[in-house]
Amino acid sequence: MSIIPQLIVNSIIAGAIYSMVALGFNLIYGTAKFFDLGYGALAAVGGYTVFYFYDGLGINLYASIILGVFVSGAIGVLIYRLVYAPLRKRKSSSMVLLVASLGVMTALQSIVAIIFTSQFQTLSRDAGAERIYTIFGGVITQTQLVTLILGVLIMISIGLTFRYTLFGKAIKAVGDDEEVSKIVGINTTKIIGWVFFIGSAIAGLAGILVGFDTGIEPTMGLDLLLKGVIASIIGGIGNVYGGVLGAFLLGFIENFGIWKISGEWKDAIAFAVLIIFLLFRPQGILKK
Repeated sequence: MSIIPQLIVNSIIAGAIYSMVALGFNLIYGTAKFFDLGYGALAAVGGYTVFYFYDGLGINLYASIILGVFVSGAIGVLIYRLVYAPLRKRKSSSMVLLVASLGVMTALQSIVAIIFTSQFQTLSRDAGAERIYTIFGGVITQTQLVTLILGVLIMISIGLTFRYTLFGKAIKAVGDDEEVSKIVGINTTKIIGWVFFIGSAIAGLAGILVGFDTGIEPTMGLDLLLKGVIASIIGGIGNVYGGVLGAFLLGFIENFGIWKISGEWKDAIAFAVLIIFLLFRPQGILKK
């Protein structure tokens, strides 16, 4: 049986996960104008929140997922208010904010490891009971199918928000010129706070879905962050649609790249693609 249908399915699933991370990351970068490394750790926060409520306390699955997404978003806003907002108010450079976000990521990972240990955990109580579907010869699990559907829905929702709502237009205005936005009466601090909540919630949801698919660990967000950043740069940093395009392109390149070689080469292939784009098309496929 041909392996190509399975490679296509795997590529689409990977692209859906990467697109979620890239969407939230590009949303924050396009508005706040700095690389938020702490964003990656919020994926682990989402996963471990569900682990605590669902596996630990036995709360309903859907309620646990909603709590996980909300807690991730709330912590993202809290970090913005306590760390990033004061630094931005002092006109700190992007490098200072980058270093601060690195500290945030390290702190969050350490807190999660202290509370839950560094041991690998699974969110699924009975992995063997998960439904499996066959699509054109490729196998996909129920969790992966949900991941794909949610990835598409989030992408459409953000696109419609930008196009048809005042809130979306305010986000674009702040991203274009924050000072002018203040002059015309936009509460930029409030808008950026909401952007951090939405972006962090998306990161938390991505971590939850990965947790149900493969499992969770305190450092899981770093790998997701790197793939999200690579997808963002490939598609066009700061461009929400470009991030989605870059995510699916990266998913296909990774999975087809390891067709004839070991799976350990996947990360090397991703960074090779990143270097090629940085050398020959640093603005990405789609410009800001």
